[in-house]
Amino acid sequence: MRKLIIERTLNSPGVIFDPDRNFFEISGESRPPEVAAFYSEILDWFDDYSSNVARSGKRTEPVVFNLDFEYFNSSSEKYLLDFCKKINSASAGGMNLSVRWLYEKNDIDMLEAGKRISKIVKYPFEYLEKQ
Repeated sequence: MRKLIIERTLNSPGVIFDPDRNFFEISGESRPPEVAAFYSEILDWFDDYSSNVARSGKRTEPVVFNLDFEYFNSSSEKYLLDFCKKINSASAGGMNLSVRWLYEKNDIDMLEAGKRISKIVKYPFEYLEKQ
């Protein structure tokens, strides 16, 4: 399965989806100028990944998606919801997936954003305060 690596910029988050290392993370600010194009690559990759895992039946270890945002705009939130819905669906289909929502100690808004997204997609997140 191919990796998905997108370098972080001033306006878009860094993405590291590396199945070989079992490391999956989106981090940084998310306000890309072409939000649909940016997130379509992530959504398409996840579709390929989950169908590949379902076909092969090989992955038994847990897969944790780390979502570590400093900021995201409302357009990005729509795509984050879509991404988390896909995680929920794949998990319901038997994949061992979880979401870890990271936030800064005093960033209550980001913690609440994670809780809101979790509630909307009906999928539990683990919340971790960054040290």
